Amino acid sequence: MHKAGFVNIIGNPNVGKSTLMNAFIGEKLSIITSKAQTTRHRILGIVNGEDFQVILSDTPGIIKPAYELQESMMDFVKSAFDDADVLLYMVEIGEKDLKDEAFFNKITNSKIPILLLLNKIDTSDQAQLEEQVQLWAQKVPNAEIFPISALEGFNVKEVFNRIIELLPESPPFYPKDQLTDKPERFFVNETIREKILLHYKKEIPYAVEIETEEFFEEENIIRMRSVIMVERDTQKGIIIGHKGSALKRVGVEARKDLEQFFGKQVHLELYVKVNKNWRSNQRQLKRFGYNQK
Repeated sequence: MHKAGFVNIIGNPNVGKSTLMNAFIGEKLSIITSKAQTTRHRILGIVNGEDFQVILSDTPGIIKPAYELQESMMDFVKSAFDDADVLLYMVEIGEKDLKDEAFFNKITNSKIPILLLLNKIDTSDQAQLEEQVQLWAQKVPNAEIFPISALEGFNVKEVFNRIIELLPESPPFYPKDQLTDKPERFFVNETIREKILLHYKKEIPYAVEIETEEFFEEENIIRMRSVIMVERDTQKGIIIGHKGSALKRVGVEARKDLEQFFGKQVHLELYVKVNKNWRSNQRQLKRFGYNQK
């Protein structure tokens, strides 16, 4: 008997969805930073076993959209309800509600099996944990509750085993050696974007999009050329930094991570271009893989 199905992870920004998905997969597919709205796309990660295939989907954090890019991000979240065999609704200790009431109603009225994952329990004590379990049991009575720590790996295996139990019988949807549905350039872009999220403040990380224009794989090295898009000239200056020092740091750190990810030497060229107001431009959003309606 072979089981296969789609398991979609939803929740508020910064609750640990990407950390959990990477813990399940054992590869760094989703970028992880302490800033909200790190994940912009819906990223599929595939875990294969002899008699199962779990197709995990990490989605952007649920927010009230303020501009076109965020509208598109929320469309990725809405689509997570359409094809899920199991829904992982992730909250963190101390959290009391979802930022969007309509989404919350969708969860509580869902016919899909729901596992409510109470994350970051390593930051709480027993009394708070018991109070939170009680709160969420009342709020989402149709869910099974698992206290977890995605970062520390606590209860992650138990959640994964329960997912497999809930999956329908099915042949695999993807080849058994496939790790994700995303192309290689996508992970180059995300790795560079992660470094920008880590090293720049205020609006800079949210005004940035990455496009990898060249990706040539040779026997011993991969040569990449990527462009960092910003919305204004002032942002371009900040990204580059004094005598190019800030951009160089991003390049060095991204290259190290990419060498680990691809398992071979990487040559990475980085450039910065101004692409005015791309976050509110439908044509540009489509070009970067958003607005897939």
